[in-house]
Amino acid sequence: MLVDRHGRKISYLRLSVTDRCNLRCFYCRSQKCWKFIPHPDILSYEEMFELIGLSESLNVEKVRLTGGEPFVRRGFLSFLEKVVKAYPDLDLRITTNGTLLKDKIDALVDMGVTCLNISLDTMDRARFKEITGRDFFPQVRQAIDTCLEKGLRVKVNSVALKNVNHDELPAFVRFAREYPVDVRFIEFMPIGDKTRWSRENYWSADEVMEAAMAVEDMDPVPGTERNGGPARIHTIRGGLGRFGVISAISDHFCASCNRLRITSDGRLRTCLFSDREYKLRGILRSPRLGTDHLRRVISRANEEKPLGADLLEAKKQAGVCNRIMSSIGG
Repeated sequence: MLVDRHGRKISYLRLSVTDRCNLRCFYCRSQKCWKFIPHPDILSYEEMFELIGLSESLNVEKVRLTGGEPFVRRGFLSFLEKVVKAYPDLDLRITTNGTLLKDKIDALVDMGVTCLNISLDTMDRARFKEITGRDFFPQVRQAIDTCLEKGLRVKVNSVALKNVNHDELPAFVRFAREYPVDVRFIEFMPIGDKTRWSRENYWSADEVMEAAMAVEDMDPVPGTERNGGPARIHTIRGGLGRFGVISAISDHFCASCNRLRITSDGRLRTCLFSDREYKLRGILRSPRLGTDHLRRVISRANEEKPLGADLLEAKKQAGVCNRIMSSIGG
């Protein structure tokens, strides 16, 4: 098992399969910053499969596949099926923007995927286009409906943006009341050297929760209270779904962080807010170095895993790390 110097046990890996995306969300990248990782530098599916197997041997119980947008990468469904068959006890999750799900949902259900995280920052079609640069709102809403019809659990992730989508909070709360979904508002994080983050568009989790509870009566879910993990979830009285917040900035959960991240170009990041990376791609592609060497590097890196809140406090007025979120893996 991977245990760091703070006594935190690692059981969760976020693995980015690509930095490419079919949306152009203004808060993700600067409009002048759309340079992608060269294809030869992206890990192959075989290399990612090896990393998942190694992680499983280190008692990682949950793997989340992210992007960019994972479904833009050719062969992603086949890769998923291979992972599910090889590691049936692994808690495998996917984060997607939902735009390309339409003809893939049956295949996901058939292979045993049970839960999807779908990013959606607005319930308004025109505003969706303003935020993402693309007119794909109908595709995302249809994807959510179809997932629910097919029995998939859906978590809707929204970036909390003051002066952008704050007026839509009642619509999101009503959505969680009327549908069996988890809606989570995530604090906008100052990620990337070209970040659009500012105090003017930052909306704290406490402010979001106060506004949400003015719309509907809610009760906290035991075990998801403050500092109990990333999401603080509430049931909606008389409703089908739940509503929650993820307070990565205002009320961090570093003390209980159980995750590692591997970027699509094979760099291990032990903390989202730290630019220190450990290069795994060269080890994976070396004919001389094997799994044991890879395991030692990951174990050594994890021992040095920092407390991200300290890094955030030092640079809270600017981008806390240089890499943009889609490059790290959302």
